[in-house]
Amino acid sequence: MQTIQVNVLNPKAYKLLQDLAELDLISLGETPVNDLLKTVHELREKTASHPISLDEITAEVELVRSNRYAQNKG
Repeated sequence: MQTIQVNVLNPKAYKLLQDLAELDLISLGETPVNDLLKTVHELREKTASHPISLDEITAEVELVRSNRYAQNKG
């Protein structure tokens, strides 16, 4: 027996796989969800709807650096 991973892009192809499984020619199984990959995917979806500009990133970095500098100095 061989195990492969297939990413199904078309619902018709998935139906074909289900039909083969019903004929006991193949078996289908779900892969467990990796929490890290799930989190990365969610973050990418959020940033796709509101992309961050280079100016926003720079402002955030400068803010964090100034706060860190103030904590270390005093």
